[in-house]
Amino acid sequence: MASRSTLYTTEILRLAASLHEPHALEREDGRAELRSPTCGSRISLAVQLDDSRRVQRLSMEVHACAFGQASAALVERHSRGRTHDEVSEALLALSRWLADEREKAAGWPGMMALEPARSRKARHGAILLPFRALLAAMEAA
Repeated sequence: MASRSTLYTTEILRLAASLHEPHALEREDGRAELRSPTCGSRISLAVQLDDSRRVQRLSMEVHACAFGQASAALVERHSRGRTHDEVSEALLALSRWLADEREKAAGWPGMMALEPARSRKARHGAILLPFRALLAAMEAA
């Protein structure tokens, strides 16, 4: 079994630490609060969309392991300008990569940092949760 230091690489810990604190949006168009049944991770996500229904801003409160926090940081960094379809396609590609149905983590920048979690199915729910929360918030808008 991998040690904690092997599982949580420096890159994962840096990503997790880079996640911004929740903040008020100029306008909140949609909100979602989701929990992963596999690991108990929780995310509350608010989104502001532009006139084309692309992500303009978002704010998250994340209660998750370092993998969930790192994934949330990547969603936070790279979601601006994305449509619902683009986020949905990224979620599908990420799910397939985590399930070893794809070799590369295509669809979203930075996901290769989460490589150590691929063999740990209990972590997959936390990694997918930020994408699911963003989709749910966009659908609520």
